[in-house]
Amino acid sequence: MLGVKAALTVLSLGLAAALGALAAGSVVMARRVVTPSRREPDTRILALDTAAQTITLSRTPDTELPGRYGLFTTGTSDYVKLGSVLSEDATSVKRKLLTHVGSDARLEPEAAFSGWYFDRPEQLQLPFTPELIGSTVGPCPAWLFPAGDGETWVIQVHGRGTTRAECLRAVPVFHGLGITSLVVSYRNDGEAPRSRTGTYALGDTEWRDVDAAVGFARRRGARRIIVMGWSMGGAIALQLSLNSAHGDAIAGLILESPVVDWRVVLEFQARAERVPSAVSRFAIGALQSEWAAPLARTGGAIDLDRLDVVARAAELRHPILILHSDDDGYVPSDASHDLVAARPDLVELQVFEVARHTKLWNYDQERWSDSIRAWLERQGLAAD
Repeated sequence: MLGVKAALTVLSLGLAAALGALAAGSVVMARRVVTPSRREPDTRILALDTAAQTITLSRTPDTELPGRYGLFTTGTSDYVKLGSVLSEDATSVKRKLLTHVGSDARLEPEAAFSGWYFDRPEQLQLPFTPELIGSTVGPCPAWLFPAGDGETWVIQVHGRGTTRAECLRAVPVFHGLGITSLVVSYRNDGEAPRSRTGTYALGDTEWRDVDAAVGFARRRGARRIIVMGWSMGGAIALQLSLNSAHGDAIAGLILESPVVDWRVVLEFQARAERVPSAVSRFAIGALQSEWAAPLARTGGAIDLDRLDVVARAAELRHPILILHSDDDGYVPSDASHDLVAARPDLVELQVFEVARHTKLWNYDQERWSDSIRAWLERQGLAAD
């Protein structure tokens, strides 16, 4: 009997330790989801030829993509534009430099590949003004690009871990159609004010800052407002559509690589990082729990049911264009497909391949732009 008791004691201690480790791992994962992250290096500069204006990068699923991109660097330059792939092998990719790099340049090996392409508004060579949008957390910086008669606006909402510069690629498309662009920031993105917790709510609170931007646009004369969201910005745009008191002024949504259901995204990313399923399930539970809020630093439970727009598809009231790649690699397109199936009367999906997350413009700028133009024309939102 003593031996059985000892064995049970050891077993209980082992089980408690395992559960403790599971809980700790889950809280760490949950905290990572909501914590604004810095840009992490994801490739290495292997060679820089300033005479030929080429750069060789370590090969990744992103650096091998056709099209135009950007590269965040450190050294004498902090950002350079990249052109087409010139050559490649099993481990490296040589690309054309579209930003001139002088012969005396010194770039550190660690770099981050980006779909931004434009990183400052001046590069668009379009008139713009800096603005401040008053929200409940304080003044949120924005860029305003006026166009047309000023009655139709698009409000651009960037994704998680980025800033409003991510949206600059789309401004010329709208400007050419006579649509004013307002490119906004929101709480905890590194440009707008910080909330009490300093963490993301995955769209559950950020939509209020964009709602303030809708009010700003209306006060400036906007009568029809399109909201374009990129990645997590798509989740924010969808919550705005469902919750805004300005719903009568919202003419439609354009979603680029959007998060439509966070559970799908979190489960996909957990599998990609080989996180045990038990840990990911507990982490998703922790995000939704008040008890875990102090540990995960969420400031309160995040209602993933409220953020699941497939489940809430019947509540949608604005026409939606989704641009999503089946090869996204970060936010799977499954929920986008499901949303079309649930609301074919409102939702149109343009499916891309090869292009990766929020890099559809970079991969096929012509098709991307034409898809937006055609949808806007069908909605009666493009200038004649």
